[in-house]
Amino acid sequence: MNQLDVPSTEGFFNKSLERALQILTVYTRDKQAYTLVQLSKVLGLSKATVHRLCTTLVKYDFLTFDDHTKQYSLGLKLFELGGLVFFSFSLRRIATPHLIALQAKTGKTIFLGILRNEEVVYIDVKDDPSNYIRFGSHIGQRRPPYFGMLGQTLLAYLPEKEVEELLKRHPLQALTKKSLIDNGRFKERLAAIRSQGYFVDEGEAIDGIAGVAAPVRDFGGNVVAAVAVGFLLRSEDRKGLTKIIRETLKTASAISQAMGYIERKEIGSKERLMKR
Repeated sequence: MNQLDVPSTEGFFNKSLERALQILTVYTRDKQAYTLVQLSKVLGLSKATVHRLCTTLVKYDFLTFDDHTKQYSLGLKLFELGGLVFFSFSLRRIATPHLIALQAKTGKTIFLGILRNEEVVYIDVKDDPSNYIRFGSHIGQRRPPYFGMLGQTLLAYLPEKEVEELLKRHPLQALTKKSLIDNGRFKERLAAIRSQGYFVDEGEAIDGIAGVAAPVRDFGGNVVAAVAVGFLLRSEDRKGLTKIIRETLKTASAISQAMGYIERKEIGSKERLMKR
């Protein structure tokens, strides 16, 4: 790797952030609460510095403060993030063999995404190692909730009221000339996605890029993720697209079943697929 690609440790080091992280890491199973004085002593920092950092951490729910005991404890934000990490790792572990198989069958780029904190989060990406074309999306990347095949597939299974609130906070934007930016038509599309069980994006998120996505369900039948196949729009004809749709649906179904979902036979989606 070129030395220019590696950021200087000195230039990017943030002392305040380091101290905030040190506060979070002093907590253990045996010691789950500290007073300001105790934190100051353990960290070797002034009470004023610790108080300033703790106040910020409390504001963002990384810490909580008990007015009666005057002690700081770990906050719910860490629990939320920990649950997200655990869920992501579990889902990736279950999905990985199916994603690899889908990549081998289609020769395309495969994505696995979830909706968290009002954003699409990519938790896995499988590229074709022999393909010199690489998509800009990578593991951990976040996109607007309506972005591309993953975002619209995930939104399709949210309650209508929740979708409306999301669109208020994240208004539809024209990413390409083909992007759908009318809220009414967008909601009609979400209904169509629910009806057919998959979505085909034909250059609406990125010029010249197409994609197919299908929902992944947990044991309770809730849509918790979406699997997608991305490819160059001009690279597939209708026959090729039909094959990709079929393989994407099979993969989403296989991952869902591996997560405990018992799939019911639905005739509508298959019939619509065969008519494409």
